[in-house]
Amino acid sequence: MSALRVRVALSLAVLLTLSLAPASVAAQADVVTTLSEAESGDTAISGWQIQSSAQLASAGEEISQPRYDGSRWYRAGPRSTVLAGLVQNGRYPNLFHGTNLRDNVNRADFQVPWWYRTEFHVRDRSPNTVLKIPGVISRGEVFLNGTRLGDVVGVYNAREFDISALVKPGRNALAIKVAPADPKKDFAISWIDWAQPAPDNNMGLFRDVEIARGGAVSLAGSYVHTKLALPGLESAEVKAFAEVRNNTNAPQTVLLQGEVASRRISQPVRLNAGETRTVAFAPETLRNPRVWWPYQYGEQPLYRLDLTARVNGRASDHTETKFGIRDVVSNLNAKGDRQFIVNGKQIQIRGGGWASDLLLRTQPERVDAQLRYTRDMGLNAIRLEGKLETPEFYELADRYGIMLLPGWECCDKWEPWTGWGGDEWKPEDYPIAAGSLNAQARLLRNHPSVIAFLIGSDISPPENVQRMYLAEFDKVGWANPVVPAASLNGGPQPPLGSSGSKMEGPYDWVPPNYWYGNQLGAAFGFGGELSAGHSIPALDTVKGMLNATEQEQLWREPATPQFHTGRGNEPFNNLYLFSNALAQRYGTPTSLPDYVDKAQLANYEQVRAQFEANARRMNAERPATGFIYWMLNNAWPSLNWHLYSYDLNPAGAYFGAKKANEPVHIQYSYDDRSVVVAGQSPKKADRLTATAEVYTIDGKLAHSQTKSGISVSLPGVAEVFTLPEVPNLSATYFVRLKLTDAHGKDVSRNTYWLSSKPDVPDWANSDWYYTPVSQFADLKGLAALPKASVDVRARSFGDRTTVTIRNTSTSIIPAAQLTLRKADGSQLLPVTWSDNYVALWPGESVTVQASHQPTRRPTVEVNGINVAPQRLTAAE
Repeated sequence: MSALRVRVALSLAVLLTLSLAPASVAAQADVVTTLSEAESGDTAISGWQIQSSAQLASAGEEISQPRYDGSRWYRAGPRSTVLAGLVQNGRYPNLFHGTNLRDNVNRADFQVPWWYRTEFHVRDRSPNTVLKIPGVISRGEVFLNGTRLGDVVGVYNAREFDISALVKPGRNALAIKVAPADPKKDFAISWIDWAQPAPDNNMGLFRDVEIARGGAVSLAGSYVHTKLALPGLESAEVKAFAEVRNNTNAPQTVLLQGEVASRRISQPVRLNAGETRTVAFAPETLRNPRVWWPYQYGEQPLYRLDLTARVNGRASDHTETKFGIRDVVSNLNAKGDRQFIVNGKQIQIRGGGWASDLLLRTQPERVDAQLRYTRDMGLNAIRLEGKLETPEFYELADRYGIMLLPGWECCDKWEPWTGWGGDEWKPEDYPIAAGSLNAQARLLRNHPSVIAFLIGSDISPPENVQRMYLAEFDKVGWANPVVPAASLNGGPQPPLGSSGSKMEGPYDWVPPNYWYGNQLGAAFGFGGELSAGHSIPALDTVKGMLNATEQEQLWREPATPQFHTGRGNEPFNNLYLFSNALAQRYGTPTSLPDYVDKAQLANYEQVRAQFEANARRMNAERPATGFIYWMLNNAWPSLNWHLYSYDLNPAGAYFGAKKANEPVHIQYSYDDRSVVVAGQSPKKADRLTATAEVYTIDGKLAHSQTKSGISVSLPGVAEVFTLPEVPNLSATYFVRLKLTDAHGKDVSRNTYWLSSKPDVPDWANSDWYYTPVSQFADLKGLAALPKASVDVRARSFGDRTTVTIRNTSTSIIPAAQLTLRKADGSQLLPVTWSDNYVALWPGESVTVQASHQPTRRPTVEVNGINVAPQRLTAAE
């Protein structure tokens, strides 16, 4: 951002330390700042004051006057929905625990408009002062210094107001009257069936409002197109573009100067009065460019475009942006399935569906931790359905090499053509949708992490809507693929044709061998969203999110609706399918801890199987080109659809994904007992040795086989061997796999708990959200395993803890869980482990490492379905 542009926003550090009390008269000075000459640089205003219109008799013309008495208003951050502001002020404490969100919030608070107000001080006039509002949920009336400027309609429909004539030296006041939101009727944000909706429907502002002050000519935006020489990547063509605006009523000659990728560029431009034009610079050729790759495939270097607009030799405006050099193609393969090719390499998408915070709060450290979790699990992509994040999110994705698939959401105003979504669009709605697309494409166009935009979710838009959106993409110089939808619903509508992306479920429990089938959501083609549904968090998290009654119902009454599932509607408002399968397969739970322990094993095997099946079939006759695990995370504490819980506690699902997505991974196939090695990185692996062992539940070795000289071209799959049908196995048994390199060093280890009575999916009776089974696997032998004892040694230094755990018993441990705790007993989170939920045979030991925030001597806890809990304090 230019030094001439001033953000009406708090710094994120200040945002986190705002007072929780309503603003006093004395505190009003805290929301006033100074916008001075260009040399003063950027200045941040300390947020907003908010108040319900039900508490006010004043109109906007009065509220937007400087020195208006806001002593009874609440203070809120620069990005704050109404409810987030009230939570910040202590109005609604502990909102995410139990049923507080339902029982302790007065919904009448949000049936009336709310006012946002702030003041700023200007030392001097500027001939070009622009107010930029990135969108309002659901709509806002904007007032400045007693004058009504106009309306902003829609969460993503950015609008600019020229306020040059209204801004005066001294105090100025800005006020926005925000209307209540209804996702069925407004271009707002909906939580669909992901979570209980925020009681205010997220009404308010969740992105920065900005004031830009410039000279006679301003730079409204800039972007870069890159073209790689494929396949060798020995050169790249880099072409810069600048959107230049003449802010005067007379013609202007402007000299555009700057650098793109450290290459000097310059171009004079003659603009008519009031004209805005996109200027293209001559392309620059870079030899041996530093190429941006998804993180498993290489580095993530970023280049800079830096531009200054000069009029009569003086700087009139300046802009800078970062970009990456990479090439992305998305098309349909010979089977009609969506595929993505990055820098000439076809990459299997292994992604998760993103959920923003339910109150849309800006939490940069939390987002950073979640993207690091994404990498740690071996995922390479994130889909954002309608929850298009703030700029920091995209910057982090660029840095971490995580591919992004943003797009609009289903089942509300954004998809009125479904017949069951929001209100059918009226003529006035089309410009709002078009403006929203235009604004978001501008935000996203320079980010190398963004590899496509999905203009539909559950159904492809009709032809007129597609053409409207494509026209907006053209206006902003969009160079990435545009995908019709995440679903095949709606058919191959022109001009984009088929989405090539299936959305046939499942969304609820299915057995691990489901993913090895040949229909519906099984591992083939491209899956826009699918998973086995409910994910039970770790015990600490369950106790922290559910009240005592809910905890009892969770394990005793699985058919009872749980508030912390979907939004209260069937079929996702209870855990019957998951809990019934858990009891049938693992045995009836005897307590809440027993339920959670068994659930972790179930989540581990379900998630591992989904990722492994897709990995095995990446080069099949009908290849698995990618899928979006539904979901990566949750908007609030939840019992379904996540790989890690809201409090960032990784549990069974997380480590099932992490195990399956190892760079070089040995795995067992549920359909035909084959053992394969799957690779997810571009480095070749050879001279590998695979060993498979089959054990009965009491630890007797029933079969063993080994193969050496294995080589896998990565990414790819190498067939190793097929295990025979071993006779006389116990009902529950183990398959243990090990892959070593030429020096005997472990490359991958993997343990399966299986049944001689397998799950049998009943495909013929599948519903849109799950496939029932006609027979459940018998894994009850795990609950009957004798208790195992372990010896634990741990050493911690700063942000690293190393733990060695040894099985000192004669019993197999299928999954030993390691937890770190602070001195007060709470969990040390976020944390990444080199491995967890580890299998240990009698006498065996394993050493793992944990990375975390610097902490002195954390406590290490070990437990599991048959592990006697043990704690010790790490040595230094």
